[in-house]
Amino acid sequence: MTHEALRNELRGELLAPGSAAYDAARVVWNGMIDRRPALIARCRNAADVRASVNHARAHGLDIAVRSGGHNVAGYAVCDGGLTIDMSLMNAVRIAPGLDRAFAEGGATWSDVDAATTPFGRATPGGLISMTGVAGLTLSGGIGWLRGTHGLSCDNLIAADVVTADGNLIRASETENPDLLWALKGGGGNFGIVVNFEFRLHPIADEIMFCAPAYPEEQARDILPQWRDYMADAPDEVSGLAEFSTIPSDPAYPEETWGRRVLALATVYDGPSEEGERVTRPLRDLGEPLLDFSDRLPYRVLQGSYDGLFPKGRDRCYWKSTYLSGLDDDVIGEITRHLAKRPSEMTFASIWKFGGAVQRVAADATAFGDRSMPFMLSLDAIWSESTDDEANIGWVRDSLRNMQPHTTGRLYLNFPGFGEGENLVRDAFGAETYARLQAVKRIYDPTNAFKMNQNILPL
Repeated sequence: MTHEALRNELRGELLAPGSAAYDAARVVWNGMIDRRPALIARCRNAADVRASVNHARAHGLDIAVRSGGHNVAGYAVCDGGLTIDMSLMNAVRIAPGLDRAFAEGGATWSDVDAATTPFGRATPGGLISMTGVAGLTLSGGIGWLRGTHGLSCDNLIAADVVTADGNLIRASETENPDLLWALKGGGGNFGIVVNFEFRLHPIADEIMFCAPAYPEEQARDILPQWRDYMADAPDEVSGLAEFSTIPSDPAYPEETWGRRVLALATVYDGPSEEGERVTRPLRDLGEPLLDFSDRLPYRVLQGSYDGLFPKGRDRCYWKSTYLSGLDDDVIGEITRHLAKRPSEMTFASIWKFGGAVQRVAADATAFGDRSMPFMLSLDAIWSESTDDEANIGWVRDSLRNMQPHTTGRLYLNFPGFGEGENLVRDAFGAETYARLQAVKRIYDPTNAFKMNQNILPL
């Protein structure tokens, strides 16, 4: 099979096994993923993406789509097929009115923040700045600004999409509105987004990041107080309760190395002085082992977690579930399971929802129902392949045992490896899933885009 026609058509480059840059280009964030595409098309523009889709269709090649390559399931790369790599398509521009930003399909949130924050503007991203805009947005996008401005997908105004038949179309409120609805949480099922248009919001020069880290053995006392504080907190406050272990690193006091902690990582979207006052009670719930609280520019905050999750180094299995509540019995169950985690590199978080997230109607976006008050994310991270079974088994067993306390749904950016026959259907709920199937049938009836949290055409 010859692929010279595609090579000659691309403004970017086409890599095959043996190419000098091939092995580097197939590395994604999760070190467990080791897939070998037949081809990697490093696209420079929408025309390159279109040519790649057409070539894959003509030659019967599976398609994987890469923007940031940060999804834990490794959907950005495939075995034996064509990986359409948009990482070179990372330009971001801001509209003169400072109300909108336009990001190419391969941009990361670092690219977006670098373009918008000098103008005092931001749109809700995630917690790690090297995450791709596309992957995060298309499956929801939960970040620090969710209380005031909702999810990333709630701020998506329009998108330019290359469809399975090689057409370039626009999705907006007036053009293909069914597609825009599906892109707001339905994942990469409907085409390849080559350009995103986001709504922008004012952001303070500095915002308050409140992050006391209490000894984990105090978690059963601290978490009820955190829960009660968050219940009454204003929309400007967004946060999570995060379990982790202090690494043996000179950046931390030596006496804290190896200590398991519960950090109440919280952001106040507003003047930092006001934020420090409002979040102060979280720093007085006990005696913190460490306190990472500080007033920071939003762009600095967005990059503060990057060093903890380096590309391709660690083996990862992240899975989530929405909790129906967080009473003392549920807190007891969570802390009991977390005490058994086999890796000290693991993070586990309880995310609080409220504010702008929950004011969006269930049928307004494909993300669906917003009534869940909390999410539990178990982010297992470890180094050696010999520990795969222990860590993956711990996540699965813990979430299985937590099921009586959940809504039955999960966040599809933290899907494990996407395993489970009904995982995607259960994540959306039957009504939303059926509506997504109908949209899938219109824009991708042959399921060309299946390397994702896949929705089968109706």
